[in-house]
Amino acid sequence: MNIIFVGKYRGKPVRWQMGLTVSGVLLSSFMGLMAVSGYWWGTSSGQLSQLADVEKELAQQKEMINKARVNAQSELDALAARLGLMQAHVTRLDALGERLVTISKLDSKEFNFSHAPALGGPHESESVVSAEFKDVLGELNDQLDSREQQLSILEDVLMSKQIKQESRPTGRPVNSGWTSSYFGKRTDPFTGKLEMHKGMDFAGREGSEVIAVSSGIVTWAGPRYGYGSLVEINHGHGYSTRYGHNSDILVKVGDTVEKGQAIALMGSTGRSTGPHVHFEVLLNDRQVDPIRFVQSSS
Repeated sequence: MNIIFVGKYRGKPVRWQMGLTVSGVLLSSFMGLMAVSGYWWGTSSGQLSQLADVEKELAQQKEMINKARVNAQSELDALAARLGLMQAHVTRLDALGERLVTISKLDSKEFNFSHAPALGGPHESESVVSAEFKDVLGELNDQLDSREQQLSILEDVLMSKQIKQESRPTGRPVNSGWTSSYFGKRTDPFTGKLEMHKGMDFAGREGSEVIAVSSGIVTWAGPRYGYGSLVEINHGHGYSTRYGHNSDILVKVGDTVEKGQAIALMGSTGRSTGPHVHFEVLLNDRQVDPIRFVQSSS
C-alpha cells in the first residue's frame, strides 16, 4: 500500500508517495507519542489528585487539632474556676473553724486552722484518670459544702449558747459593800411585820457606783413606788434586773449597757433606811432568789 501526498511548492504541483514501511514507522511513532502523553497526563492528574487529598486531610487534621486545643483550654478554664470556688470554700471554712475555736475555748494549737491539716500514708501507684477528675472534684466540692453547713449550724448553736450565757446575770451589783439583807421572809424595818423580801440588799458608801451584772437595754430609769430612783435592765432570754434606792441615775431608757458598766450611784431614796442598792433578778417577769446569780462567776 502506498500513501500519496499531493500539494504545491513554488506554484508547481508536487506529488510525494510514501511506502508502507515508512507509513508504519510514522504511525507507530505517533501512537507511541500519544501513549506517552496519555501516561504522563494520567500520572500528573493522579499526583495532583493525591496532593489535593493530602492537603484536604491535613486541613481536617489541623481543624481537629484547633478544636482539641480550644476544648482543652475550656476544660482548663473550667477546672481553674472550680478550684477557685473550692479555695473560697476552704477559706470560709477556715474562718468558721477559727471562730468556733475561740467561742468554744478549744486548744488553738490542736485546732490550728491557719495551717494545713497533718496528713500521711503510703503512696499508691494507682492514679485518677482524667475522665474521673471532674467527678472527684465534684465530690470534693460537695463534701466542702456539707462541712460548711455543719460548721455553720455548730456556730449558730455555740453562738446562741454564748449569748444566752452572757445574758444571764452574774456577780454583784456593787464593786464594794456588804450584803445587808437576803431574799425571802424577813421582818419589815418600817412595819415590824413578817413580809416577803423579793431581792437582796447591798449596803455601802453613799455615792459609790452601782454596776450592771449583765449586758442589756435599759427599760426603766427614774422614780418608782417603793424603789425610789430605780434602774431596770432587760437582758433578753427572759432575764431582767432591778437596782433601787439610787441617789443618781447615770443611764436613760433605751440605752445599751455592758456588764460591769456603772448605771447609778448608791443612795437611800424611796423606802430605805440607809445607803444601799436593792437588787432584784427577774426571770419571765417573776422575782427569783438572786443569790445563785450573785455567787456565779461565769
